[in-house]
Amino acid sequence: MPASPDGPTTIADLLALPEDGLRHELLGGVHVVTPAPAYLHQAAHSAMFRELLRAVDGSEGYEVLSGPADIVLGPHTLVQPDLFVARVQPKHRPRTWKDIGVPVVVVEILSPTSASRDRGTKRRIYQQVGVAEYWIVDLDARLVERWRPSDHRPEIVDDALAFALPGGAFGRIDLPRLFTRVLGE
Repeated sequence: MPASPDGPTTIADLLALPEDGLRHELLGGVHVVTPAPAYLHQAAHSAMFRELLRAVDGSEGYEVLSGPADIVLGPHTLVQPDLFVARVQPKHRPRTWKDIGVPVVVVEILSPTSASRDRGTKRRIYQQVGVAEYWIVDLDARLVERWRPSDHRPEIVDDALAFALPGGAFGRIDLPRLFTRVLGE
């Protein structure tokens, strides 16, 4: 749900808003407000976070992080991904969200209020800035849409989601098991 046309149009304006418990993003200069996520969204978030953490554990140079996080991807673009994997240099650890740069993997878990934005505007932004893998987790369909920068259509994954990061980190997520654990069916 986009905010009023009089809402913030710059990152500085967005960051100056009073804390209200909602997620505020600036997508190409458009202010977007999203309510707090539902329980199943957060259960999927937790399960996916554990899987990603297991994949990068022991790999130097990567960190799994979770929103809220003010990730700046351009002069008029600040996103709040559900989960992401960022490159980090052990000797030069980030001090602010601005220091993160472009994440390597971004995960968005669909909800009724965010589905069209996650599949449209945010997908295009993530592809344009070079996010290596963008995963859209669809709990209702029990699948992940995987997007890479040059894709015109997503890869639909409903079994094993295998991935490799530059530098040797790799993982395999058993999606049927994950969805069963989250949805209890």
